[in-house]
Amino acid sequence: MQLTRNLGNLDRMARLVIGALLVVLALFGTIGVWGWVGLILVATAFMNFCPIYRILGMKTCSDC
Repeated sequence: MQLTRNLGNLDRMARLVIGALLVVLALFGTIGVWGWVGLILVATAFMNFCPIYRILGMKTCSDC
């Protein structure tokens, strides 16, 4: 499966910030186990690819 870019810069930054915040809150026990979902957001931000966007045929980048 080819991981073609489908995330724009704003989307990537939002995923990175929100994902990191969720992970930190999970580490401190503030929000519980669901905070570890933030790892998925951080991973997709670094890969520049979202599998759900691909399934739905979406792209948030203007140059891809």
